Amino acid sequence: MVLRFSFSRLFPFLRWGRRLDRETVHADALAGLTGAAIVLPQGVAFATIAGMPPEYGLYASMVPAVIAALFGSSWHLVSGPTTAASVVMFSSLSVLAIPGSPDYVSLAITLAFMVGVTQFAMGLFKMGTLVNFISHSVIVGFTAGAALLIVTKQIKVFLGLEIPPQQHLYDSLRYLWDNWSAFHPMVTVVSFITIATVLVSKRRWPKIPGMIVAMIIGSVIASGLNLYFGPERTGIQMVGALPRQLPPLSAPDLSLDVLRQLAPLALAMTLFALTEAVSIARAIALKTGQPIQGNQEFFGQGLSNICGSFFSSYVATGSFNRSGANYEAGARTPLAAIIAGVLLIPIVLVIAPLTAYLPKASVAALLVLVAWRLVDMGQIRLLFAADPKEAGIMGVTFVSTIFFKLEFAILFGVILSLMIYLRRTSRPRIMPRTPDAAARNRKFTSGVTLPECPQLKILRIEDSVYFGSVTHVGEMLRLYREHYPDQKHLLLLTKGVNQVDLAGSQLLLAETQERRKMGGDLYLYRLKDGAAKILKKTGYLDYIGTHNVFGSKHEAISGIFERLDRNICANCSNRIFSECAKVPRADARDRAGREGR
Repeated sequence: MVLRFSFSRLFPFLRWGRRLDRETVHADALAGLTGAAIVLPQGVAFATIAGMPPEYGLYASMVPAVIAALFGSSWHLVSGPTTAASVVMFSSLSVLAIPGSPDYVSLAITLAFMVGVTQFAMGLFKMGTLVNFISHSVIVGFTAGAALLIVTKQIKVFLGLEIPPQQHLYDSLRYLWDNWSAFHPMVTVVSFITIATVLVSKRRWPKIPGMIVAMIIGSVIASGLNLYFGPERTGIQMVGALPRQLPPLSAPDLSLDVLRQLAPLALAMTLFALTEAVSIARAIALKTGQPIQGNQEFFGQGLSNICGSFFSSYVATGSFNRSGANYEAGARTPLAAIIAGVLLIPIVLVIAPLTAYLPKASVAALLVLVAWRLVDMGQIRLLFAADPKEAGIMGVTFVSTIFFKLEFAILFGVILSLMIYLRRTSRPRIMPRTPDAAARNRKFTSGVTLPECPQLKILRIEDSVYFGSVTHVGEMLRLYREHYPDQKHLLLLTKGVNQVDLAGSQLLLAETQERRKMGGDLYLYRLKDGAAKILKKTGYLDYIGTHNVFGSKHEAISGIFERLDRNICANCSNRIFSECAKVPRADARDRAGREGR
């Protein structure tokens, strides 16, 4: 069993491979065919943005997509070239070499190798847990913002407008508003027919790949309009024929000078690419309910870039467009992404020339539809209804995604999530607890109306006691000492404390000293091994006393009860512990004394 588990962790495709049956393979094959068709125009566009020869966009969509699907954790994430990664790479490498030149291509391939090695190393050191700090609200806001950016970038092709390159979303929208009447009606007709075909096909014939049907119908209509009216009048542009060539073998340049030049960029691209890939995987996982394993995704992305660098691929990461289209096309397992990557080989060799008849408007229409479906309105409404703070975080992430660079927005979301996490963990909940005499076994409860022991305060801490939370925890313990000076003894319920670092250990030591000065003591109940480890190493546990650490409630109450002042117990009317029955009441004791005389 252990050996089998180890192999499934090393080769995750062994896990999802058990889910494959005839129906699943059929659905994945259709989704893969759709993905392969969509990536044809996209790959060329991304390569152009990145300063690479057009065919390299297709090369980056083959091997990396297959490797990432085999070794990643997401069932729907598709890796390959992306707009953001292409822009980041171009802005950095263009100062080192002429875009499109052999030196530039060599640097891009070397960068992919370095990014892959760094990603793999981060997975090896189990740093994938870092992505768990990306909050749900950040994912929802980022997804909605990225979807709007996709629509903005495609709207000019959708309407057939000649919009000049704009730096900001606001400029593009303003230009669109000022020149809306300049759109080409026939281009827009092709776009809307493409969307209508997908919607009708999905509703009437759900088993038929609607995106492929839509591209075929769009191509036929566009070709007919161009043939009858002429492309000058219609304004319909075609993707154009692609070169017939498989990715040639390549090798990264590992010379010391090149490594030194690319090291800072490789680190920045690694963080950006990983965050983008895992963010996309988690965004789609919100719809499917599939758990995402950060470390496994790091391994998959790292191996995809390492292997891709030997097949003429530049940096690949998770693609919003392709992943969203993959999910919408009905993909069920990573086999769909594998099929899409493999199908590109015969497509490039045989079908690529046929893209000369594929209208750009149809491709833009499909991407607009994918972007619209990425916006989860149900989750957005739920965030606004459930927690205004989380809704605010979602809004901030959404705005930053729109108005700043995409890579900055992602990193900003990560930082924002970390700040939220640190704020919450820095103020752990500390609640007074007391036995409920009416409950079975006198279960501890937080009822404010229940009486407490006048000598013993019971508090429950619900998070780690570490350097970030010692200020808050220490202040709360001080307030309890000042407001309840008669409760000299303190029992801390530490079941929820997973970690105690050096600062936390020193806090517990100081609290023990203060309690003993008052004539009481500090006791710990159900201290976890991980939290007790540092206390043992520092020697503080010896000072607190192992006899003050209890593993059961009965053991804790009976042990502490023996150290309470019996005179106070005799005059106490609360009697919340079963042990209290052993101490006679003061009035009964006095009455017995008088009768004895």
